[in-house]
Amino acid sequence: MRWVRIATDSGSAVGYLEGEEIVVTQLEDVLSALTGGAYAETGRVPFREDALLAPLLPVRNVHCIGWNYLPHFDERQSGKDLKEIPELPTFFSKATGSVAGPYESLPAHTGLAERLDWEVELGIVIGREAVNVNPEDALDLVVGYFVSNDISARDLQRGHGGQWYKGKSLDGTCPIGPWVVTADEVPNPQDLDISCSLNGETMQSSNTKHMIFPIASIISHLSQGMTLYPGDIILTGTPEGVGQAQDPPRFLVPGDVLESTVTGIGTIRNPFR
Repeated sequence: MRWVRIATDSGSAVGYLEGEEIVVTQLEDVLSALTGGAYAETGRVPFREDALLAPLLPVRNVHCIGWNYLPHFDERQSGKDLKEIPELPTFFSKATGSVAGPYESLPAHTGLAERLDWEVELGIVIGREAVNVNPEDALDLVVGYFVSNDISARDLQRGHGGQWYKGKSLDGTCPIGPWVVTADEVPNPQDLDISCSLNGETMQSSNTKHMIFPIASIISHLSQGMTLYPGDIILTGTPEGVGQAQDPPRFLVPGDVLESTVTGIGTIRNPFR
């Protein structure tokens, strides 16, 4: 099932995709549907990309993992003495206000960030409260998957004392969607093609099987001594091909169009203004 949020004349509504229509329900948020909330059909509207909003608005946490594909780890460490595969995942967070819609026009932050970079990622939604989760039980917490892009202001990321939060949290730097695909439709999240294109040119292309830390491991590590809550989202890392690793480096500018795809999940498309 593919759950969406759509813009309406009165604000927004929640529904699910059925053929070329969106079945609108009385639910107020997608999380209610994902966690077993009862719903009734209240109407149907034709599917339109431009009506889709971010399917989920996290109220607590946007958890992220860095350097989770070995080729990306290598390209980021080029010229440094840090070639060992990490023993533990690198975690950071993005502000919830950075979340944007799947086809939303995003700010290029011209004059503030001159090195705005792309990072396509598979996103997951946590469906129940849990702490100290074993890896073998971790996927039971996942209620859905979506496509995301961890857009990163590299100059701000490096310029604030090495602290990533500011450079990762500018408005519009976490587009997600186009919907949340329920976990039952993704039997093996560790074998999904993932790619990113800029103005039609493929920049990143890999498969989630190349993650250093699989999704179950990410959840287990993150949950040790730290409670995960329903509606928390986790971005699971990006493969090689980011802009700063290009020769010469390449960054986002107004007029660019970024497309992020995970096969079986969907595609989000974001122009920059």
